[in-house]
Amino acid sequence: MEGPGVATQPASQARALNGRTLVITRPVGTAGAMARQIRARGGVPVLLPSLSLRAADDAVATRAALREALDAELLLFTSPAAVRFAAALLPLETRASVLAVGQGSARALHRHGLTAQAPEQRQDSEGLLALPVLQSLQGRRVALVGAPGGRGLLRDQLRARGAHLHEVQVYQRVPPRLGPRHLELVRHLPADARVLLSSAEALQNLQAALAPALWRRLCMALAVVSSERLASIADAAGFSRVQKAASARGVDLLAAAAM
Repeated sequence: MEGPGVATQPASQARALNGRTLVITRPVGTAGAMARQIRARGGVPVLLPSLSLRAADDAVATRAALREALDAELLLFTSPAAVRFAAALLPLETRASVLAVGQGSARALHRHGLTAQAPEQRQDSEGLLALPVLQSLQGRRVALVGAPGGRGLLRDQLRARGAHLHEVQVYQRVPPRLGPRHLELVRHLPADARVLLSSAEALQNLQAALAPALWRRLCMALAVVSSERLASIADAAGFSRVQKAASARGVDLLAAAAM
């Protein structure tokens, strides 16, 4: 079995997809760029959204909280969606040192005039927490911009390192509404399909949204996951074949899917 301990494949070694079907589980409305990359490599993208993203319910209160966050010493964004929803509330004007969980978030911030530090390799909470600027936070004012839920690792570690933490939840993640078309796509997935997974919440939402027979059908595909932790979760959820990518970046997920 290709399991959680399998070696990763560098993106530079990515091969053509040769007509293989790849299931994209990114949130509604965010899969377009990856679908184009898959087609360019000769693959067939299938969109099976695992999340839907919505603005926070109370725009007035959220705008006030974001205005306070922009006055912090360190300003952290957890995703490109966090940047997008924050920018819809206020201009992102700040004197803070700005950080992003990954390069995608950093690029989104750049489009709004902000230069952000982001991890180069491990683009997740652990990678962000490893940056030198976050090692000693005693008494510093730190703002975290994102959504409710998740593992809470950033929140817990920032507080443990002494930060005065201000959280702003500018958007919310909700389970997707899968229609008949999505169900038919799962029902007819080819045996060599790959399912691209970069969050445990995505996997759990799909398992809850699909009838047991359809979930078993999805689990017949190879799960391409972004971390050792997610590899273990996918294995426990029923995927008998799991391939770990070098990171959650699209290029690394596609490199692993081509193996």
